[in-house]
Amino acid sequence: MPDLIQHPAARTWGGYVSDLSRHKAIVALLDEQAFVSVNDLVSITGVSPATVRRDIDKLAEAGLGQKVHGGIAASATPGQRRAVNLPFFQNRDIAVAQKRAIADKASEMVRDGSSIIVHAGSTCFHLGSRIANRNLRVFTNSIPLAGYLAEHGTCQLTVGAGDLHREPGILYDPARSSYDFFADQFFVGALGISAAGLLESHPLLVRLCNDMSRQANETIVMVDSRKFAERPPTVALPLSRVHRLITDDGLSETDARMLEDEGVDVVIARTGAQTGAARATEGGPQ
Repeated sequence: MPDLIQHPAARTWGGYVSDLSRHKAIVALLDEQAFVSVNDLVSITGVSPATVRRDIDKLAEAGLGQKVHGGIAASATPGQRRAVNLPFFQNRDIAVAQKRAIADKASEMVRDGSSIIVHAGSTCFHLGSRIANRNLRVFTNSIPLAGYLAEHGTCQLTVGAGDLHREPGILYDPARSSYDFFADQFFVGALGISAAGLLESHPLLVRLCNDMSRQANETIVMVDSRKFAERPPTVALPLSRVHRLITDDGLSETDARMLEDEGVDVVIARTGAQTGAARATEGGPQ
């Protein structure tokens, strides 16, 4: 996320008192990025958090933005949801039951004594917390996960080198062309899923996903069923490079058929909200 306080327009937006002026400022920001937090808007507009939240409510009611946890997201285009790449510590608290169930199922697929790569993101973080004390070699570029494993884990931990990219929460060097490790499994999430593949909006996550997939024998995708409605702009990885996909029992029959048509091995993690599609695929390979 850019430094909003140094945004050129902040000099004129800051301290605006009228609702109309603030609303125009917020809409202008959403034209440039997918998400703006309440704290950033307080700093820019000079009003209280309560006033900012009322502004967000009004803009959402008018269809000029989406009220999401911690702030406001850009409106979806007609007939399609626009994916919002929320900061890790906000996204971690969304669809928690689904993510935990998916992480539980994924942890069952990890073989003791093996080497695995765990990508960035909240579902991957849940997986990392479950395998922290197992006999494994874990490689990750995720700052939150690396910090957790360093403090709470006993597994062998290798952290990717490079610059810190705060928005996606990763260490990554885009100029790096080769890696000196190879893993048995690569566990990865995604902002969206379609027949085209794993979808992302952040260019660094797209590149990192491709890099890590090439460094493992098997790529396992972990996405909750909400992600099938999201349409970020960029394909990070085609489904042809996915060996297995774990999702929750909210998977629709339409999305289940799409995955079957693409030849993807689907594993359902039960949360208690089973659909017909979930019941039909639950007997698949575990």
